[in-house]
Amino acid sequence: MAAQPKSLLQPNAQNQYEVTADDLPLSCPMPQMALWNSHPRVYLPIENTGWVKCPYCSAEFTLRRQGLEVNR
Repeated sequence: MAAQPKSLLQPNAQNQYEVTADDLPLSCPMPQMALWNSHPRVYLPIENTGWVKCPYCSAEFTLRRQGLEVNR
């Protein structure tokens, strides 16, 4: 029996996302999101500030470090 394809997240479905070091380098849309109905993939520099906003869709990403959320 063939393996079922892994379902993809809906891109741009939320305005805010919490990401971890496992998601770096961060891109929007993220690799787990379907690309066919989204904007071009753009890489976002989140490592220094802990927060970034996508210039295409305005989604906000917060980097969670060591179990603590980084405030912007």
